[in-house]
Amino acid sequence: MIVTHEREKLIQAISFFALHTRKLGKTKLFKLLYFLDFEHFKQTGRSVTGLTYNAWPKGPVPVALYNEIEAPSDDLAAAIQFEKKEIQNGEMLTVTPKRVFSSDLFSAREMRLLRGLAQEFKDKTADEMVEATHLENMPWDQIYNKEGKKQAEIPYALAVRSDEREDVLRVAKERKELLESLSDESGIGIF
Repeated sequence: MIVTHEREKLIQAISFFALHTRKLGKTKLFKLLYFLDFEHFKQTGRSVTGLTYNAWPKGPVPVALYNEIEAPSDDLAAAIQFEKKEIQNGEMLTVTPKRVFSSDLFSAREMRLLRGLAQEFKDKTADEMVEATHLENMPWDQIYNKEGKKQAEIPYALAVRSDEREDVLRVAKERKELLESLSDESGIGIF
């Protein structure tokens, strides 16, 4: 697997949430990543991790990460430990970082979002996280309930109000093109 900038940010975001929240299992982790990506997209037109989320019954799920957790790739296994733990109602997957978190890859905005989400949801349970993603007129609700597209991908564009969507997407495209041209000119990959 090629380790991209987004992939490393995903691994670091998982590490950050593991260090700064309590009761971090698979469900809570998925919802925190969803909030991080969709809020960042709403502000900038780009996600942080590059994950794709689908509308599952308990909320948005990054299916690729969901599938990988059972047999993590080398880069993820080296950085994060996923372990099943017996709890009162059955079993829970715990998430523990194996290496020190580094903020080097994140912009100031991304770090504000990481900190804010960790603070807001620090002590929330998985059930409370599910409830937070099920709010009416939010992206999951739009796809799962209103459009009835169970298991379907949740478009990032739904994070932005319809009257702002065109502007946000245009600015994101222009920024991406600028960064790509700077990367081509310097020979240093920015992404």
